[in-house]
Amino acid sequence: MPKPKRNPLDTLELKPGQSIELLKALHIVTREGGINQDSRRKLKQVYHLTQFIEPLIDEVRKANDGGLYLVDHGAGKSYLGFILYDLYLKQNPDGAVVAGVETRQELVDKSNTLAKQLGFDAGMQFINLPVAQATEHPDLPETVDIVTALHACNTATDDAISFGLKKQAKFMALVPCCQAEVATHLRKSKASQLGKSSLVEMWRHPLHTREFGSQLTNVLRCLQLEAHGYQVTVTELVGWEHSMKNELIIAKKHQRSNPKAAQRLRDMLVELGLDGEEGLQQRFHVPA
Repeated sequence: MPKPKRNPLDTLELKPGQSIELLKALHIVTREGGINQDSRRKLKQVYHLTQFIEPLIDEVRKANDGGLYLVDHGAGKSYLGFILYDLYLKQNPDGAVVAGVETRQELVDKSNTLAKQLGFDAGMQFINLPVAQATEHPDLPETVDIVTALHACNTATDDAISFGLKKQAKFMALVPCCQAEVATHLRKSKASQLGKSSLVEMWRHPLHTREFGSQLTNVLRCLQLEAHGYQVTVTELVGWEHSMKNELIIAKKHQRSNPKAAQRLRDMLVELGLDGEEGLQQRFHVPA
């Protein structure tokens, strides 16, 4: 007897009621019902991230009588926003808004069109704007509930954090991407630090400068969040075979500020010779 053909959609572990039309529009599923292999890895990361975000959505909606305002920075094609809305909000959309912030107008236009086609447009909005300018945009409220950023490149993750702090976000879920700003400052201060501390050996070689700068950036981000009163959890998003940019930072607001964390951040900048860099002092600002 010939073996029955396996449905390729089974490998996506679809949830009941999940929109196949959405997956086709995002080019994850082909028109014939097959799987676009180029999108499988991206989808796996998004699925894992939604599992972390789902309980945050539930907590916010319970506290807000169903209300929710989530802002996704560096949204791109809005994989994350669409799948969150499809999985967790479309069945009970009243009071829930998912906003995507993206610099490329053509992607914003496509996302708006897709939201209308799927009937999600009442609860989804897309804004053509750099992340750094989003705080002042009139279409975004004074406070938001959840801020997300999945692989927002370079300093866009830092801008998403700054947005979340200014908008008093209850939660932030961040998967940082490459960030060269701190490595650049380390490179500039390397010569002056060589005779002061053996720690400079951690970034003396150019490859180590890049890698250590990336690691240090995320450490400073976590300290900054803690300084502003967030409880921070850092974990892997998915297996390393799926992405080298794999760090997930979940932050929950639980107190007004944390002076000890703020002082640790300042001390790190001093110990690494970065305390004289005005740009970094502004980037990783802490409560006065």
